[in-house]
Amino acid sequence: MDQANHTSLEIVDSHCHIASEEYYPNSFVQGSVLNMLQALTAQGVPATAKGLNAMFLQTLQDPYCDTLVAEMAEAGISKSILLIADFSYALRDCRLTVEESFNKHRQVLARHPGKLEVFGGVDPRWGKDGLDLFERSLVEFGFRGFKIYPPCGFSPSDSALFPYYELCAYHQIPVVLHQGPTSPALSFDVTNPFLLDEAARSFPTVNFILAHGSVSFIEECAMMCRYRPNVYMDLSGFQTFMGERMVAGLRKAVMQGLNHKILFGTDWPVFRLQGSQRSFVDALIGEEGALSEVSETEKNLVLHGNLERLLKEKLDAASPTTNPELMNVRESK
Repeated sequence: MDQANHTSLEIVDSHCHIASEEYYPNSFVQGSVLNMLQALTAQGVPATAKGLNAMFLQTLQDPYCDTLVAEMAEAGISKSILLIADFSYALRDCRLTVEESFNKHRQVLARHPGKLEVFGGVDPRWGKDGLDLFERSLVEFGFRGFKIYPPCGFSPSDSALFPYYELCAYHQIPVVLHQGPTSPALSFDVTNPFLLDEAARSFPTVNFILAHGSVSFIEECAMMCRYRPNVYMDLSGFQTFMGERMVAGLRKAVMQGLNHKILFGTDWPVFRLQGSQRSFVDALIGEEGALSEVSETEKNLVLHGNLERLLKEKLDAASPTTNPELMNVRESK
């Protein structure tokens, strides 16, 4: 696909992270490297943990997002959402505190005006300090959403998250949650998307986005999106499968009649070894791409329309939740 065709469609990447070693605990990285090593060794590919670790760390050398923004321009991506995953409570070998992470994201946001948005993430077990920081990020920093990472050891319907969801309802912002497996340094037992159901029902005016819906718990994610009006999913992580399998997996996701609920996302920088942002866009909108068989309306919804609607949607601010008992949750903490 030529550059002109890339830029004829508006594209927003709903799922990215800053590519920097500062945000990834060593224990998180080493677990992921071990999985890569086992896969390559089983296929007879010569590899060492040291070599793979060096390759992985090489993909994390863009702390100011200059390379990301350049690849966005080449791929025709007009804006990307940076998600902050807070590992600092579960994995104590984090280099940054969550407040330091927020401040660095704030600097990157200012460095690339109009190109990036930030969704702040806080482990709810940090208590009032974490909640206050998240509220500041919305009021003072200009962050536009909430990111939660259940593998760190909590359910997405944990009551400790309810004060955060109250803020999301009040400020009319979406919530992105990781679902499915991750680094073996973390827990998988709270990553089933059905665990979101209680929160989705309790906070009907908060829009929840299930990350990695095209690769993990695919049927469960589709069911939640189909039957819960405030549940969506993104396609990030589709590069887990390469070549024809990648396109086939994406095509399966976008042929379910749910394209009003699906968001394009790449999970930058996790798959930088597999390709550039342009190659990942091609997997969707190239001549043989996954979106080649859907209507222009649905294509635009997946590529940018759904996310823009979630960011701009005006909800009923007078009634941020239908359960009045939840309005006092924050005060009771």
